[in-house]
Amino acid sequence: MPACFSLPCEPKTGSKMAAMKKPTCLWMVFALFAINGAFAAPGDDDFMAMREAFRVNDARRLDALAPRLKGHVLEPYAAYWQLRSRLDDADPQTVRAFLAEYKDSFVAERMRADWLKRLGKNQQWELFDAERPQLGEDDVEITCYALQSRARTDANAVREARSLWFTEKDTPASCAPLFTQLAASNQLSVQDIWARVRLALGAGQVGVASRSAAFLPPGQGPNPTVLSAVSQNPAGHLTRPFDAASRAARETAMFAAYRLARTSPQQAAMHWSGMESRFTEDERGFVWGHIGLQGALRHDPQTLQWYARAGAADMSDYQLEWKARAALRAGDWKTLISAVDAMVVEGKDSPWRYWKARALKTLGRDAEALALLKPLSQEYIFYGQLALEELGGKISAPPSTYTPTAAEVQLAGQTPGLRRALALYALGLRAEGNREWMWTLRSMDDKKLIAAAEVAKRHDMPDRVINTADKTASVHDFRLRYHAPYRDVLKGHAERHGLDQAWVLGLIRQESRFMTEVRSSAGAMGLMQLMPGTAQWVAGKMGLKNWRWGNVTDVDTNISLGTYYLRHVYDYLDSNAALATAAYNAGPGRARAWRPDRTMEAAAWAETIPFNETRHYVKLVMANASYYASLFTQQSQSLKARIGEVGPAGPAQKALGDTP
Repeated sequence: MPACFSLPCEPKTGSKMAAMKKPTCLWMVFALFAINGAFAAPGDDDFMAMREAFRVNDARRLDALAPRLKGHVLEPYAAYWQLRSRLDDADPQTVRAFLAEYKDSFVAERMRADWLKRLGKNQQWELFDAERPQLGEDDVEITCYALQSRARTDANAVREARSLWFTEKDTPASCAPLFTQLAASNQLSVQDIWARVRLALGAGQVGVASRSAAFLPPGQGPNPTVLSAVSQNPAGHLTRPFDAASRAARETAMFAAYRLARTSPQQAAMHWSGMESRFTEDERGFVWGHIGLQGALRHDPQTLQWYARAGAADMSDYQLEWKARAALRAGDWKTLISAVDAMVVEGKDSPWRYWKARALKTLGRDAEALALLKPLSQEYIFYGQLALEELGGKISAPPSTYTPTAAEVQLAGQTPGLRRALALYALGLRAEGNREWMWTLRSMDDKKLIAAAEVAKRHDMPDRVINTADKTASVHDFRLRYHAPYRDVLKGHAERHGLDQAWVLGLIRQESRFMTEVRSSAGAMGLMQLMPGTAQWVAGKMGLKNWRWGNVTDVDTNISLGTYYLRHVYDYLDSNAALATAAYNAGPGRARAWRPDRTMEAAAWAETIPFNETRHYVKLVMANASYYASLFTQQSQSLKARIGEVGPAGPAQKALGDTP
């Protein structure tokens, strides 16, 4: 028996192993070996070799390895790679046999999508039309092929492609024939073409704009070289003379104005004020709408004035959302309501249901406010919590109404898709495992989802526990939705730094879903997602000897460093949890810069954070904290009290020092 079998069954308090639940000693040792790949399942090495052969397009190697995967839980992937490598030459019977054998699996869906794209590219429309109804989810490429097929017999099909034209994004090659037919049949007007050119330029997509402009009559489109130059030096272009009689010249100058607004809305407004008289009313309003957007993103006090100068110009929901946020920050409830009412989504997104209700209530329109708040208060989200409090209620985690039996959990664990996902996770293929797991959940009802979450819990996959339990619609288990592993380790560190344990858990839930080895695209690691520079700085402040970056995924070490840093930014930002949460995500310097000029509700302040990720992060962390506190204390909570207010920095605000 290896020496490691003499490990004590009760690890030292505070160690990484102590943070885990304490199963039998033998199970724990086997788990550690599995994590390190010591007990690879038979066929795992062959599976990984096949995966690599597929990556390098080595069909002969795939064929040689495939027989070894017979009976393996991941055999469907081996079969997929084999067929996918020669799909161009495969006959329909072979593909259909694969789809039948692996029916209702993720690889079957993937194969059907791959096949449909080849059939569409080769214009094999009869086969395409027969197979497409079996596909679970279309993408734009397949949608365009489907419209091409229908256009052979249905003139309305081409007209339906119009909705795909109006985007700032590049579209697949399968859409190009439809757009050509639209233009040839005068169903794509010159104004429609310019509309997409504007959308693309507004998003900085010069290439998309130039390709879209190719549909204009010869000589009428903007010069692609000039557009590229403007994107690099918009202010320089605005000082040059231009031919106001030329649509292309005007659109190029407009592009320069709103491109400049991305770095200086004030400077853009100054330039545009001096030249707007040479443009049409629509063009003037379009540019002011963009300047207003960029002003809102920078919390410029002139933002609402710029939006007002846009007049009746059409604006995207994104522009209108930021108009509403600027009005919220300014306390201008009437403008907020008008902006929300102008949105295409009609304010259905939860932030705007809530803030429109608050605006209506402030203006004395209580019945209208109540009609928005009541249904929103039933949703277990940030604004659902606030709506509930607005109606006089308090936040609490709903009691569990269903607990799966051991047999139900065992049955869920035998679901083929979950078994494949678990096998992929064991091989370290997390992205592939997540796709398989999510595909399998799509048809599960609430009770099966809870059973699947229990499967994930028993396999020590906290992210799958939370994400799976989070999908239930009417039957819930908040003990799983707000799973709290490592709480014993965290408690001591939170108490040491005087931090609310529920808040820290809410933050970790958002940062890593309690996955110890997770690494972000930016390089942050561990439960509290520490960046190398931050970890090094905190280790120095804490006087840790022999600190090494390799230690950052150790549970105790990561929480120790993370809670120290969270307390540091909390102190720096006037002991304000909302500000400190934003600082943890985006940096204390940004959180400080986003402070308002007047004291306002922290919920309103959070909604005006210009970074999408940080704005959602703050709301989610604070909502998480309320539910964790409710679960731990079995007492109702107040999100409004927890999140509080945010005001301008006082003269005594602590110095940031050398914080990274």
